[in-house]
Amino acid sequence: MKQNFIKMKNLKVVKIENDQLVFNDGTRLLSNHDQDCCEHHYLDFADLDVTDFDKLEFDLTSDDFFNRVEDYGIELKPINGHVVRVPGYGSNNGYYGSNIDLIIADAKGNIIKSFDVSECQLWDEY
Repeated sequence: MKQNFIKMKNLKVVKIENDQLVFNDGTRLLSNHDQDCCEHHYLDFADLDVTDFDKLEFDLTSDDFFNRVEDYGIELKPINGHVVRVPGYGSNNGYYGSNIDLIIADAKGNIIKSFDVSECQLWDEY
């Protein structure tokens, strides 16, 4: 995995696009789930607004930029200011996996770092 952390300090969220956060240097924060047939598991960035991140800066060089909140989602911890809560949702019939990864990717989509946040979702079996 590529380790390029030099540019990942003091980042500001500039837009929310395709259910991912985009920072001022092009770094992206998103969730990933290898989906099978009848399942959906994700962190819901789409319901956030860029104004939720006003004046907040993030340091993605440390694994300490977020908190896991079991059965809810995650909290993004800025260098300054308040946390931003991101809910996680999931559903499947119990047969398939429920894993979710929080991904830091560069502007081209290359994965820089990945974190297992599978316990960070409210999910239903059907």
